Amino acid sequence: MEQERFKEMLREKKLKVTNQRLMVLETIADHPGEHLTAEEIYELVKNRYPEIGLATIYRTVQVLVDLHVIDKVSFDDGFARYELELSGEDSRHHHHHAICLSCGAVMSFEDDLLDRLEQAVHERMGFQVTDHEVKLYGYCAECAKKQNVSVKK
Repeated sequence: MEQERFKEMLREKKLKVTNQRLMVLETIADHPGEHLTAEEIYELVKNRYPEIGLATIYRTVQVLVDLHVIDKVSFDDGFARYELELSGEDSRHHHHHAICLSCGAVMSFEDDLLDRLEQAVHERMGFQVTDHEVKLYGYCAECAKKQNVSVKK
């Protein structure tokens, strides 16, 4: 993503365009699929902008999360991780993760097989689902092969 698009995203959310915000967005975009922690973002930004502080990174990611510019995800490893919002509420709704229990690899995938389940929940209970998050735990192809793990069918 280019810097002009980031500026547009910030303005759409009525945010000031600051160097810190641009750098956080650029850093996350430059590392697609990596799900960076605030500390990792800090280390990457610090290389280009040495005077930035970790507290600034924490404040910046929180503002960007609150306004749905970036997403905060947790893979139950004790760390909050961040990824670029994929372009609108609907695409966030369809973004999921597969997490390898052996090597810790996190793979993002987009699919939404839960539409029928959400519809059934609404029809039966009157509950309106606005979002969901799917985390699948198992073994990536390489780890499954190494551990001779059979795949359920």
